Amino acid sequence: MIAFVGSVFSPYYALARRRHAQVNPENHCAINLAIYSPGNKRWTMTERSAASISRNQTEFVIGPSSLHWNGDHLRVDFVERAVPFGQRVLGHFKLYPKQLFNFSTHLDDQHKHRWGPLAPSARIEVELESPKIKWQGNAYFDSNEGDEPIAIPFKDWDWSRAQLSGERTAVIYDVRQRNGVERVLGLIFTPDGRIEHFEPPPRQALPKTGWRIQRQMRNPKDAQLKILETLEDTPFYARSVLSSELLGEQVTSFHETLDVPRLSSWAVQFMLPWRMPRVR
Repeated sequence: MIAFVGSVFSPYYALARRRHAQVNPENHCAINLAIYSPGNKRWTMTERSAASISRNQTEFVIGPSSLHWNGDHLRVDFVERAVPFGQRVLGHFKLYPKQLFNFSTHLDDQHKHRWGPLAPSARIEVELESPKIKWQGNAYFDSNEGDEPIAIPFKDWDWSRAQLSGERTAVIYDVRQRNGVERVLGLIFTPDGRIEHFEPPPRQALPKTGWRIQRQMRNPKDAQLKILETLEDTPFYARSVLSSELLGEQVTSFHETLDVPRLSSWAVQFMLPWRMPRVR
């Protein structure tokens, strides 16, 4: 699940920025839900204007859905429609952080794009009425923000997150900027609130996606690297589950690849409204 204020992938936001020097990001808000349960797969990303949202320090309401901080956990209630067939997606989840972090770091040379995990390790309780799914498990909760469109500084990036022993969470950000400079982050977040830096292993190429996006992963040269499942295969973005090795441990890594020039291309911008409808 992703909650957007100024949806970074929105074709409507991109069009508005081309027409006007100043655009209110609150006119381009959305909740993206992706459900991968076999037989019950759903995708929602309906964009809404500022007239349909409200937010303060503890609550963010987007149309009929909302996020609310309840003191020790985040509760998200959603009433959405999936594309392309309009199935109802109704339910809620509760996310209980094991440790909250107040950490942020820049992803670009100009320090205009920042990322930081709020709860790198958490427990989640999911209960959906439609489709009928209920489960509990491990979760991860982070935040990205930027002062300009991602197409200005970035060419592409690979991001991965893995759970290590001792309830530690490792994150690798492997960023290629348009100016040719690479920025690679390797960070471990511990359950007692510490942050440790590590040198990510060498970059290895993964098989290209069906849309011919080149995925890459940081993995020791002679260690096994395997795609367990490709969850999202789009013209500009891929989400995968990998079996990889990190710091001497065999781990399951959640992995994402973003190709920014593909996202900005006229062909993709033309296709996006079919995936991301907009209502007031």
